[in-house]
Amino acid sequence: MIKYLSTRGEAPPLSFTQALLTGLAPDGGLYLPDHYPHFTPETIKGFAGKPYAEVATQVIAPFVGDDLPLPILRDMIEAAYAGFRHPAVTPLSQIDSGTFLLELFHGPTLAFKDVAMQLLGRLMDHVLKERGARATIVGATSGDTGAAAIEAFRGLEQVDVFILYPHGRVSDVQRRQMTTVEDANIHAIALEGTFDDAQAILKGLFQNEALRQRLNLSGVNSINWARVVAQSVYYFTSAVVLGAPHRPVSYTVPTGNFGDILAGWIAKRMGLAIDRLVIATNANDILVRALAEGRYEVKGVQPTQSPSMDIQVSSNFERLLFEAYNRDASSLRRLMAQLGQSRGFTIDSGPLETIRAEFDAISVGEADTTAEITRIWRNAEMLIDPHTAVGMAAAHRHAKQHASTSPMVVLGTAHPAKFPDAMEAATGLRPPLPEHLAEIIKKPEHFTVLPNDQAAIESFLLDHARAARQA
Repeated sequence: MIKYLSTRGEAPPLSFTQALLTGLAPDGGLYLPDHYPHFTPETIKGFAGKPYAEVATQVIAPFVGDDLPLPILRDMIEAAYAGFRHPAVTPLSQIDSGTFLLELFHGPTLAFKDVAMQLLGRLMDHVLKERGARATIVGATSGDTGAAAIEAFRGLEQVDVFILYPHGRVSDVQRRQMTTVEDANIHAIALEGTFDDAQAILKGLFQNEALRQRLNLSGVNSINWARVVAQSVYYFTSAVVLGAPHRPVSYTVPTGNFGDILAGWIAKRMGLAIDRLVIATNANDILVRALAEGRYEVKGVQPTQSPSMDIQVSSNFERLLFEAYNRDASSLRRLMAQLGQSRGFTIDSGPLETIRAEFDAISVGEADTTAEITRIWRNAEMLIDPHTAVGMAAAHRHAKQHASTSPMVVLGTAHPAKFPDAMEAATGLRPPLPEHLAEIIKKPEHFTVLPNDQAAIESFLLDHARAARQA
């Protein structure tokens, strides 16, 4: 039976459902399994041709263990993906002779976050009902997480949802997906700050033990382990299409908070033959600098046309560091204390080489992002959003720098219609939103602008969360 440990080492081990509802550990750390299940090459080969939900059940079930009966888990997984607009859920498209696009944007909010969030909502609602409990879900978003969480949890009786997003720093479509929802349990908060500010407040809320207990706080950011394990599934389904396990596959991942690419690393730990994992960032290049120089140092956030990647503090990187330091929690506490005190730390040489052995990192600027959107449209007659374009440009550059025979899969993280201005600037085309979302352009918006102040956020939560009235 898998137990879940905090990267900071000062919180008790939890079961899957406990970690699911807890989100961030009380000691400020992130949960990881005490060991990773391993699939044989024969098992992985057997994933080929199976429905996505069936593969997802096989991959996720070992992490859940006895916490949920397998038939109930299977039913929730099937329901989570029944509403995706493509029968393959996450189809693979070929771009050129060695490059493939993994389309992760066929869910209800047109972003890869739906793949995990649709399942997360069902899991949390089920567990809360079983316990007769109510939870207050808080999340920070740089664009897509908030919309995916709101869609997954809207109207649910057991939860209230509060999403913080950086005021004026998300696209119009991303904002409206959050602010036009009329369900009473949804609260959109426009924070006067950056995503990193929102994420810092989120972590502060979880570390306020009295507030945490009173509101039964839970998180849906990729700090929640269930998000990461759900995202690992599409690495398996895409790799077997391209010949895994007998043929290694590489992945380039547009990266902000590091959760999506960490899911690929987890799949590799489980036995998937992955060659290279390429971190693709925009101008907010803390991870590129960290791998190149060994210095993880926070600088100012630069607004770009790929706002979901306008992040300096990549929370899930802590999970990778924990593994690179051989799960030495004291080292993680030291590094995170330095980050809090001086906004940076130096990665020791051994762990740094461990990370470099599996990861590369490439930063793509604004002009190159636009040029990549144009290039893919001209060469493949396909529109890709700016985040995916960062990934494509990084993969193209990686191919020039490194000789490799393995196919490269770029994760397509959002539908181009979510970024019509960028599409029009690069191609002259302004893609319309799919019919099921077109109405949000005309609907009234509901949101609250709050200062970059944790006390103000806490006050708002206490005034509006139903769990506070029950306490």
